Amino acid sequence: MTNPASQHDINSPGNLARRRHGQSVLSEIDGQQGEAVIDSLADINPALAHHVAAFAFGDIYDRPGLDARSRQLVTLGVLTALGGCQPQLRVHLGAALNVGISREEITEALLHAAVYCGFPRALNATFTAREVFTERDDPPAS
Repeated sequence: MTNPASQHDINSPGNLARRRHGQSVLSEIDGQQGEAVIDSLADINPALAHHVAAFAFGDIYDRPGLDARSRQLVTLGVLTALGGCQPQLRVHLGAALNVGISREEITEALLHAAVYCGFPRALNATFTAREVFTERDDPPAS
């Protein structure tokens, strides 16, 4: 039986391995944006950063059964339906582009979501997509 205390120790050897794996998956899908999300949590909630990397990406995202494109389309639909998730939606719109989903497929998915979650949420998601597409076309100067 697993020691319950080690389950909560995000720096235990097992949890470090899960986090490293999850961060690898996260970097592959989300690139710099995903890493920035994890880094932004380091000073305020490292446990949340751990669980995003280890659980969401290492345990769930990397499961067999759905490819990265399918997972990103599901994620876009869910974040659109939830509403108020524009920062997370921005990251996952970028990830969708990273895994080969076209802009037309993205906007079609957002239109499809309108049927189930309503026009205001689909509009907000579409406007966020426009911002992400524009940034991809004209990246900010470094």
